[in-house]
Amino acid sequence: MRIKMSGIHVVDPERAYGFYTGTLGLEPLMAMPEYNLFIVCSPEDPGGPGLLLEPSDNPVAEAYRAGLYAQHLPVLVLGVRDVQAEYDRLSGLGVEFIGEPTLDAMGAQAVFDDGCGNYIQLHQD
Repeated sequence: MRIKMSGIHVVDPERAYGFYTGTLGLEPLMAMPEYNLFIVCSPEDPGGPGLLLEPSDNPVAEAYRAGLYAQHLPVLVLGVRDVQAEYDRLSGLGVEFIGEPTLDAMGAQAVFDDGCGNYIQLHQD
């Protein structure tokens, strides 16, 4: 058994798709704007799990998304080789982080706002 796909609820799936592919550098897996369906994957593992950018139009899903966002809780952790380098690259592209990268017993990490209703954590592999 393996993870095939997971999803996160976003305010605008098409805008999220542009951010996740254009800014973050994830690969397009599927884009069907007529169905509001957008899926991305890792360029390092194109046959690996997909990330569904789900519309947050269900009241339960929206309450969950909004609640996590209000508490600055990340909904997703993305692994990177160098958190500081990604922080610098993404900051240069206008991505807003909630603070400088930190290092603790869990490793190096930084959290940013995806501009689509979520906080995402970078974690150094």
